[in-house]
Amino acid sequence: MSNSSSISHFLLLPLADTRQLQLLHFCLFLGISLAALLGNGLIISAVACGHHLHTPMFFFLLNLALTDLGSICTTVPKAMHNSLWDTRDISYTGCAAQVFLFVSCATTEFSLLTIMCYDRFISICKPLHYGTLLDSRACAHMAAAAWASGFLNALLQTANTFSLSLCHGNALGQFFCEIPQILKLSCSKSYLREFGPLMGSAFLFFGCFVFNVFSYVQILRAVLRIPSEQGRHKAFSTCLPHLAVVSLFISTGTFSYLKSPSMSSPSLDLALSVLYSVVPPALNPLIYSLRNQELKAAVWRLMTECFQEH
Repeated sequence: MSNSSSISHFLLLPLADTRQLQLLHFCLFLGISLAALLGNGLIISAVACGHHLHTPMFFFLLNLALTDLGSICTTVPKAMHNSLWDTRDISYTGCAAQVFLFVSCATTEFSLLTIMCYDRFISICKPLHYGTLLDSRACAHMAAAAWASGFLNALLQTANTFSLSLCHGNALGQFFCEIPQILKLSCSKSYLREFGPLMGSAFLFFGCFVFNVFSYVQILRAVLRIPSEQGRHKAFSTCLPHLAVVSLFISTGTFSYLKSPSMSSPSLDLALSVLYSVVPPALNPLIYSLRNQELKAAVWRLMTECFQEH
């Protein structure tokens, strides 16, 4: 019987059996990565350089773009490397680092999405108190709390996961180091020690989810009371992108982590992990920029200035 101290590396899930499909997966991941890097990079640059975008909504969107960059850079490069060179290995230390960084980015992103929901709630339901409740200091404190919650949750989850004895081999059924896949290798007989911290995070996410639902019920009621059609359209245009991102992130992530083992299969696990770890960082910039005219204009202005300089 081996434990985690005797494991020097893990074996990740091979994405394909043939060389042609491996190269196809490499190209797909490369395209998604470039789209995520370009889109989030443009949002960060546009918000940082555009003084008229220095508002709470865009400040939180800038932080969201940073977490998206961290998430995509944590999981995809190793998968691309393995597909290109036909390998499966990831070192024990590399796996632990991947778990820590991904959980940190995912927790921070979910916290930021909840804060952005609060921002929309105050903006639409309590517009007269917006400047007081969301001044620069409050925004900085909320963003810092989101990043701190990601760091602390990642530290707890990583320490708990890699302190367990692993006696069921070292093969993971995923293209990156994911906690549920590592727990399948555990021989620990303590259910509380094995799944306790994970369930704690699940309850935290559930609390944020309830807050999001409650806020959007109030937002919907407030929007429907807006007399002008233009006002309702503007309110919906700022809320619908956020609601779409939250729904995709919550539904796929929660189902992936909390589904029963009997529902698990390599193809289903792979599809779910791609939907909550790879697709959102690439789609978020597109969703937010298409639905927000101010951001779209700022990004276009930034690109035009760059082309003119060259």
